[in-house]
Amino acid sequence: MPHLETFSTEGIAPQRRVDYWNELTGSVMTQLAVDPADWNAFSGRLTLADLGRVTIADVTSDPAAVQHSRQHVARSREPRFLLCLQLEGTCVHRQEGRETRVEYGDFTLFDSTRPYDVHIDERNRSLVFCIPHQELARRLGDTDAVAGVTLRGSGTVSGLTSRFLQNLWQHCLASPDTLLPPRLNDALLDLVASAYSEIQGISPSPATLAARRRQQIREYIETHLFDPDLTPARVAKGVRVSVRYLHQLFEEGEETAARYILRRRLEEASRALADPAQRGRSITDIALNHGFNDVSHFGRVFRERFGLTPGEFRRQSQRTTGG
Repeated sequence: MPHLETFSTEGIAPQRRVDYWNELTGSVMTQLAVDPADWNAFSGRLTLADLGRVTIADVTSDPAAVQHSRQHVARSREPRFLLCLQLEGTCVHRQEGRETRVEYGDFTLFDSTRPYDVHIDERNRSLVFCIPHQELARRLGDTDAVAGVTLRGSGTVSGLTSRFLQNLWQHCLASPDTLLPPRLNDALLDLVASAYSEIQGISPSPATLAARRRQQIREYIETHLFDPDLTPARVAKGVRVSVRYLHQLFEEGEETAARYILRRRLEEASRALADPAQRGRSITDIALNHGFNDVSHFGRVFRERFGLTPGEFRRQSQRTTGG
């Protein structure tokens, strides 16, 4: 029977809410990191139902950036597919070079064995169906073709799937003590596989192939971001492309590969400087542990990026968080 459990940040101290939410969603779904738009006022609520092989989570949260990184992939215990069905608000889903804004009724299939991220720009509610990887993989065949793909709630088979999933959840909420037939899991999985079978066999366009390669490059950079010896040449060798092709892929964006690496290091260093839990670490330690060999260079490029020295940035962050 779909026994329901509800968890909420209500009653959790504000400075502990994000950590609590990350631990909760990581244990229920997959390892991830939430970066709220407002750390001081973030709130979230999750209602969970276990159907046997499939777990359903009704997730409501405030605006935030959600990331399932390469490091999270490595720490995840059980590979899963996460089918995220939008119920309220809109957000942006990204995986495997695919990016889609999702609205009510739309759903995206994320593969937890690959990085993905979600940008939530308003109060958001979604249903997340946590599915054992092998259960859906054997029904889908080519998982590369469906990872990160969004299907619209207005489609024929996808619309039927969306309505079925929503009705199933409403039944769970209305009758939590009703015994559901074991074969319901198979019906759910078969319907999801049928919806995605419509896109099987579609050859990716050159633009899609380039997007996938850029995503592979970004994943490699994220995995080795804090290695001080990380260079565009090292990245090109790591993903088995020429340095020239690497630069060509980045020419389509607004920054070079080297600038991208620098920006990401500075962003992560700024997170560490603003993190109350890391106030005991020196600026030198943070710089050296985020890929910078020269602390003076770190201070200079940090100021160019944020308009403040690392020390000023840390003090300002402490005042903002009340530390």
